[in-house]
Amino acid sequence: MSARPKMVAALAAAALGGCAPSQSETPPRNTLVVGVDVSGSFRRQYDDAIEFAAYYLYGHLHGLGGLKVPTAVFVGSVGGERAGEVKSFHPIHDFQGKSVEQIAASLREWFPPQDQVTDFNTFFDRAATLVKRQNLVLAPLNIVVLSDAVPDMPSAPGDTVGPFQQIRVEPLEFLSRSTTVRLLYPSPTVAVRWERGVERRRVRLWTVDAQVMLGWRGQVALGVPPEGQDQLWQWIADNVDFRVRGRVL
Repeated sequence: MSARPKMVAALAAAALGGCAPSQSETPPRNTLVVGVDVSGSFRRQYDDAIEFAAYYLYGHLHGLGGLKVPTAVFVGSVGGERAGEVKSFHPIHDFQGKSVEQIAASLREWFPPQDQVTDFNTFFDRAATLVKRQNLVLAPLNIVVLSDAVPDMPSAPGDTVGPFQQIRVEPLEFLSRSTTVRLLYPSPTVAVRWERGVERRRVRLWTVDAQVMLGWRGQVALGVPPEGQDQLWQWIADNVDFRVRGRVL
C-alpha cells in the first residue's frame, strides 16, 4: 500500500474512533419511581405536590443543576377505590419532550385526587414487579412518594403505631444495592412513625415533612426558564435527593 492510501485509511479509522461513544460516556443505569397520593386525606397538599413533582421530573430528565438523569422512570398513584387495587404506571416516554407545565397537566389528568384509600403496600409491590420485569434489578433505585403518608390500615382504637408496622417494603429489599424511599409531605409525627415503625433492612428511608416541602416555591425565580433555576435544583439536591447512608445491621 502506498503512503497516500495508508494516510487515508488512518484518517478514516481516527474519524470512526472519534465518533464511537465510549463506555464511560454511557450514563449509568438508575431507576426513578414516583408515587402520588390521590386519596382524600392529601387533597389539601395535592396541587403543591403535583407542581413540585413536575419540576422534579423535568429537572431529573434534563440533568439540571447536576441532578442525576434516570435511565428508567415509572410514575403511578398511591391509592385506590379499595385496598389492593393495582394501578398503571406511566413510563419515561410519557414525560420526555414535555415542559414543566405539560408534565403537571398530565399528572393531574392521569392522577386526579379522588381515590378512597392510601395503599403503600400495593404501590411498593407493583414498583418492585416493574423493576424486575424491565430487567432493572441491581441498578440504583430511587422511590419518591408524595403523600401525607398516613396508611389506611386496620388498627385497634388508640393504636397509632400498628398501621405503620403493617407497611411492607420487603419487595424492595433485594432489588438493588442502593434502594431509597423518599417520603415527601408527611407531618413530623408521621415521619417519625415511618422511621421507627416500618421494618426494613437494606431499604434506606428519607423523610421531608410538609413544612419543609412548602419551601420549594421560594426557590423558584419568577420569569426564569427551568434551565436557569439553579437555586431550586440546589434545594432539591440538598433536601430531597439527600444521599442517605445505609443502616448498620
